Amino acid sequence: MKFIDLFAGLGGFTEGAELARQRVVWAGNHWAPAVYYHSRNHPTVPMACQDLHQANWLEVPRHDGVLASPACQGHTPARGKEQAHHDAQRATAWAVTSAVECHRPQVVIVENVPGFLQWVLYPAWKASLEALGYTLAVHVLDAADFGVPQNRVRVFIVATRSKAPLQLTFRKQAPVTFGSVVDLDSGRWSRVRKPGRSAATLKRIARGRRECGRDFVMPYYGGGSGLTGRSLNRPIGTITTRARWALVRGNEMRMLTVPETRAAMGFRDDYELPASVALATHLLGNGVPPGMARAVIGEVVRRA
Repeated sequence: MKFIDLFAGLGGFTEGAELARQRVVWAGNHWAPAVYYHSRNHPTVPMACQDLHQANWLEVPRHDGVLASPACQGHTPARGKEQAHHDAQRATAWAVTSAVECHRPQVVIVENVPGFLQWVLYPAWKASLEALGYTLAVHVLDAADFGVPQNRVRVFIVATRSKAPLQLTFRKQAPVTFGSVVDLDSGRWSRVRKPGRSAATLKRIARGRRECGRDFVMPYYGGGSGLTGRSLNRPIGTITTRARWALVRGNEMRMLTVPETRAAMGFRDDYELPASVALATHLLGNGVPPGMARAVIGEVVRRA
């Protein structure tokens, strides 16, 4: 099948499609750094840098399916206090409807955080696709069940031009531990007890040692994904757009390296990323794990 990839970002959906032996014939994103690195890693995929609300869908190549990851920041509980710009972020989902109305592809796969289903306009968005002749099947999936060393729960909405929703079934893979992708001999380590280290951080480290032993990973800042350590013998918690996970090794600690974050997202080792840690982390944290995308796309193609 031929797909287009909307809000393609770093290219996790595109990578997943290619792993599933499908072809992405066009991709689009509004943010120049994402467009640049998508093109570096997928040079044969035509890539547009533009606001997809303004896209001329008649200029997009013919395709059988749409892959889309509209902005999730307005839906996630991690966004903090509700702000006006969250409305603009949530509105990106309507670009999917516009593309689908123009081309009426066989299948549409939309990825987002589970909070997308609680959006006050989700019933209207769903109804817009139904009015175009689609039935929707909602799947809430964890990346850790697809060979990704990360617990990352996301919703995949599969819309098809069929009388009944296309309910997908998957065989869960054995968990991949985060310890299997960590290089404890790399990175810049510092002493756990050093001037300026906060009391809250030291308290989390102490609890992590009691629960996980000498070496573990933990949220460096006190919020989300638990406040204590997480064993290296299980997947890491959700990778976000900001560096927030710290490794503890005995009496030393450091933040994750970019290669470790890339591995936690399930991108291949040679997937090109910016030299800036902050930018690379942002791109990865916004991404779709390729292994997860591969499984969903592959099952859709098999069942469609």
